[in-house]
Amino acid sequence: MAKLLLAPMEGLLDNVLRDVLTRVGGYDLAVSEFIRVSGTLLPLRTYLRICPELGHGSRTRAGTPLAVQLLGSDPASLAENAAQLATLSPAGIDLNFGCPAPTVNRHGGGAMLLADPEHLFRICSVVRRAVPEEIPFTAKMRLGVRDTAKTLDCARALAAGGIDSLVVHARTKADGYRPPAHWEWIARIREVVALPVTANGEVWTADDHRRCCAVSHCDDVMIGRGAVADPFLARRIRLLAAGERIATDRSADWQLLLPLLALFWWQVCAKVSVQHAPGRLKQWLSALRRTFVEADSLFLAIRPLRGIDEIERVLRLQGVPALCAAA
Repeated sequence: MAKLLLAPMEGLLDNVLRDVLTRVGGYDLAVSEFIRVSGTLLPLRTYLRICPELGHGSRTRAGTPLAVQLLGSDPASLAENAAQLATLSPAGIDLNFGCPAPTVNRHGGGAMLLADPEHLFRICSVVRRAVPEEIPFTAKMRLGVRDTAKTLDCARALAAGGIDSLVVHARTKADGYRPPAHWEWIARIREVVALPVTANGEVWTADDHRRCCAVSHCDDVMIGRGAVADPFLARRIRLLAAGERIATDRSADWQLLLPLLALFWWQVCAKVSVQHAPGRLKQWLSALRRTFVEADSLFLAIRPLRGIDEIERVLRLQGVPALCAAA
């Protein structure tokens, strides 16, 4: 059965949003936002703070397994931290070779590592020896730094280094998140590595998913921004794959989403400071505007507000259950 994976998204898809999205259902695995490794051995509490699911069998409250992603460039440090992380029995340990953020790339991490396939091999080889065989060891890459000249060499290096499977975001670092995603390159990668490959990039709808699978020749797909913009996307993909009709009118889905918005808001209020909670709600509502016209009006009503109480009043007027008492 084809798998759907929930992507890591730094600064957005944290444990709160993972909890909400996996409650909707349809995902076989979620991957955490990256945990930066920079020369020191991180204490166990760091992993548990960023991924509290590790304290609950490495699963979200809905039961979706969680793999934990590490980001760094030093093989020995990554291996030491992977061994430390492994004691918490994550559902997988993933290495980040795809982040395009300047703050990460300035220190030679993320997608910048794709300039040196030999170094990718060194990292994976050392980390492979540190990760117990029973824990899936995976990686995520882009197509390259500025072009695709080393794409296949990078994929071969990761495979030779001992990863169990590979996720490919079908754009270069220079492409950022600009469309299109070059799914045809994922098909080329599948031809040169003898391990499972998962496609990623520019999947916003069930039809996008169908076309991505056809072009990339992948059965498994990882979804990031599309999942945030449409929490029901995985469910719709599975319905379409089963030959069922999917509704074009999304008003019923919006009504189902309202309690989840309330749950998200309540958890955000409990997790972050009063000053930062409104920003998190506005961030998700802004993404939801792509799918739901109702989200647009709610976002515009909340955008100028700063206080918890006044946001609560607007949410109630818009039909969102009041789960978060003035925090």
